[in-house]
Parts: sequence; structure tokens; C-alpha cells
Amino acid sequence: MIQEFYIKLAVAAVIIGGGFFFAWKQGLIERMAIYFGETRDELKKCQWPSRPELVQYTALIFVAVGALGLFTVGADFILLKVVRSLLNL
Repeated sequence: MIQEFYIKLAVAAVIIGGGFFFAWKQGLIERMAIYFGETRDELKKCQWPSRPELVQYTALIFVAVGALGLFTVGADFILLKVVRSLLNL
């Protein structure tokens, strides 16, 4: 039982190590590092909202979603009544 665990662990380590070695030889690790560095630089250029703005926009989204939900429920209720009256149910 314990030997099987160590064998599986060794196989997983070899597969992960092989994948890492292959990525390193192909230059993928370096390209990923460049990509993440460029992404970090671009995110620094962004203008992020302040905390009060974020709270305000979040509240606005909740209100809009609630209003849309109420409209959907109301429209569904009205259409249900119309269809039931047309079908005499």
C-alpha cells in the first residue's frame, strides 16, 4: 500500500519534472515570465476605482438586477394570467 503511494508519487514527479524541462527547453518558461511581467505593467497603468466608487457601483448593480428580476416576475405573472384566461383554465 505504502509502496504504491511512493511509486505513484515518483511517476507524478517525473511527469511534472519532464513537463517543466520540456517547457524550459522550448523557452515557454521565459515567455510566460515576460507575459506576466508585461501584464503586471499594464495593470499598473489602469485607473482603479476608489473604495467609495466601488461600493456605489456595486449597489447600483444590485438595484438594477433586483429591478430586472421584479420586471421578469411581473411580466411572467401577467402573461400567465393572460394565457390562463385565453385557455379558460
